Amino acid sequence: MKLSVFTVATPDLNAEELAAAAASAGIDGIEWRFRGIPEDARTEEPSFWRHNRSSIDPAKWEEQVPDFREATAKHGRRSIALVPYLSCGDLQSTAQAFQAAADLGASMMRVGVPGYDRSTSYPELYSQAVRYLSEVQEMAQQYHVKAVVETHHQTIAPTASLAYRLVQSLDAQHVGVLYDPGNMVHEGYENYRMGLELLGPYLAHVHVKNAAWYKEEQNGESAESSVSAKWRCQWSPLTEGIVDWMQVFRDLKSVGYDGYYGIEDFSGEFNSQAMLQHFAEVFGEIERRLEEEVQV
Repeated sequence: MKLSVFTVATPDLNAEELAAAAASAGIDGIEWRFRGIPEDARTEEPSFWRHNRSSIDPAKWEEQVPDFREATAKHGRRSIALVPYLSCGDLQSTAQAFQAAADLGASMMRVGVPGYDRSTSYPELYSQAVRYLSEVQEMAQQYHVKAVVETHHQTIAPTASLAYRLVQSLDAQHVGVLYDPGNMVHEGYENYRMGLELLGPYLAHVHVKNAAWYKEEQNGESAESSVSAKWRCQWSPLTEGIVDWMQVFRDLKSVGYDGYYGIEDFSGEFNSQAMLQHFAEVFGEIERRLEEEVQV
């Protein structure tokens, strides 16, 4: 089993510390976050999306990438992906990110997908995305870095099937799908195996995290007694959320998936180093149990 870590989930570690922690946990691949730290966040405590010390700044990538590449190599790890936060249609930023990914030695890069908030119709957003992805495919071919569309809530690709609709006319050698069951807890669940069978050769990568739904209290009433209680989704520890990772692992194996499983745990249950170790242990146990099932 090949394991990786998306550094958005390890905000307190710099590149050197992250590579060392990944090596200690037996995690081979690193997916580097590609986003700057806001000036007003630099004095804050490390956090996933603001003060993240394992990030490459798009404005400084040419000077920073060699250091990240060196830290990775020093600890015998591989930079398998660059993960920017691109807007659909922003070809200039997309091209810049592809350049950085190629220089880093990454084999994959996440690209932009339109968000969905009911203000613009799906058909219009779909057309925008298809035009953008056709340009992205040419860049991916040029830089030898596969572009991946992530299944993500609040976008037009919350499920495997809707992500597939975006990429189905493109070359699976250059464009694929990053499958994220944890995101699908928030919005977009569909049978795992069915979605994976549909993706076929477009299945490029898998992110690992978990989430669950909880009732909120309303006007001081308990969630159990309030008729107006609302449900909300929040991140949960890897083994405690709705995603049955043993079943997902079975389904991925059934379609012949042999790529990386990348941890992206936002639960805050562990510090970064302990989280990486926990992830490796959980997935080692899943692999062992699946081997036992096959033998039986």
